[in-house]
Formats: sequence, C-alpha cells, structure tokens
Amino acid sequence: MTELALSPQREAYLRARKRRRNAVRFLQAFLLLAFLLLWELAAWVEWIDPFIFSCPTRVLETLTNLWHSGDLWLHLGTSCLETVVGFLLGTAIGTLAAAVLWWSGFASAVLSPYLVVLNALPKTALGPIFIVWMGAGTASIITMTLAISVITTVLSMHAGFLTVDPQQIRLMRTLGAGKGQIFCYLVFPANLHTLVSTLKVSVGLSWVGVIMGEFLVSRAGLGYLIVYGSQVFNMDLVMSTVLLLAIAAVIMYLTVLWLEKLLEKHLGVIP
Repeated sequence: MTELALSPQREAYLRARKRRRNAVRFLQAFLLLAFLLLWELAAWVEWIDPFIFSCPTRVLETLTNLWHSGDLWLHLGTSCLETVVGFLLGTAIGTLAAAVLWWSGFASAVLSPYLVVLNALPKTALGPIFIVWMGAGTASIITMTLAISVITTVLSMHAGFLTVDPQQIRLMRTLGAGKGQIFCYLVFPANLHTLVSTLKVSVGLSWVGVIMGEFLVSRAGLGYLIVYGSQVFNMDLVMSTVLLLAIAAVIMYLTVLWLEKLLEKHLGVIP
C-alpha cells in the first residue's frame, strides 16, 4: 500500500509547527542556562553573597558530597516514596468518593457544604493533630498529603461526573442499563480528561503535603534537609535540596503528561 501524499499546505503547517516547538524548547533551555550563568557570575563578582545565596558550583559540590556520603538517595527516596503513596492514595480515595457522591444525590447534597469547608481549611493547621493521631513518622506525613490532595480530587471529579450529557444517560437507561453500567461505560470514561487534569494539580499538592509534613516531623527526606540546612545556616544544602525537589516534581508531572498521551493514543478520550 502506498502512503497518501500530504498537500503542500499540510506540509507547510507541519514544518511551521515543528519550528515553533523547536524554538520553544531552545528558549526554555536558553533561559535556564542564562539564569544559572547569571547566578554564578553574580556570586563570582560578589554582586551577591555566595554564603547567603549560594551559587551553581557550590550547589553541584553539595550534591556531589551527598552522593558520595549516600545521603542523597536516602532523603530523595524517602520523600519520593511518601509523595507517590500519598498521590496514588489521594487520587484513588478522591475518585471513589466522587463516584459515591455522583451515585447518591442525597449524599452529595448533605456532604457538599462540608467538602467546601474542608477545601478552604488550611491543611497545615491539622499537622500537629495528625502527628498526635498517627505518630511522629511516615504515616502522619502521608496523612497530611492525603488531607491536602484528596478534597481537591473529590470536588474536581464530582464536578466532572455531573457534566456528563443527561441525554446520553437517559438513552442508556432506556436501553436497560443500570446505574453501575452507566458509570462504568459512560460517566467515568467521559471524565478521563478530568482525571488527568486533576492528577496534574495533585502532583504539586502532594509535594506540598510531604514537604510540610517533613518540616514538622521527619528524620529523613527533602523537607528534613531544608529544615536542617536552614538551622545550621548551610544555604548550599538548602538550595541543593530545593533543586532536587524541583527535579523530582517535574519528573512526576512529566509522568502524568506521558499518561495523558498514552490515553489519547490508545483510547482517544483526551481532547
């Protein structure tokens, strides 16, 4: 079989889109490199105090020392494990709760005001309570992560479930489908894009929960390194940890983007 030839207009459009994508990536890399070079230059000519603001070479040296001492993987692995567990549990529990609220309009009417209040409540204020309840350890950190992300997931997914076309729901009921079949074959598949959008938000919220939890109670993790570095006034350690945190958060976000492309490719459900 011969491939269909693209029209000149289509080829021109694809070339223009490729050039724009390459230009965006080049500028992103350029801005990052320019920022690092300017930061290093400012410290070298003493526009800023490297003891206070650190600089890329000192950050690299600190990361190298953490690598050789074995502390790098200990603290990074601890925070990543807590974040992934809290992220997955928050998504699963939040989606399940949203499904229950969609299933029961009565429960939704009763619980909606409480969900709004819980969403507005600063979750960090509950940190000491979680520590007393769950103990000073990983469980309390994961619980704080859940408290921050799960309510947002519930509200987002429930709102998405309610936007499904009622005409399609009535059609399935007319054809004899039960409520469970309607949810499994219509409501949930129609909201996979809402789930992916919620995951993108939950990535950041999960990291916020973990770092705040480690600020309060932790013997290991990126949050612990930030607190320890600030206490001993080691800003090189603080800036190095912030860099690790940014890289880990970006990797998780890119994983969600990969999932989005996978769903789009195989299911065609992500707009």
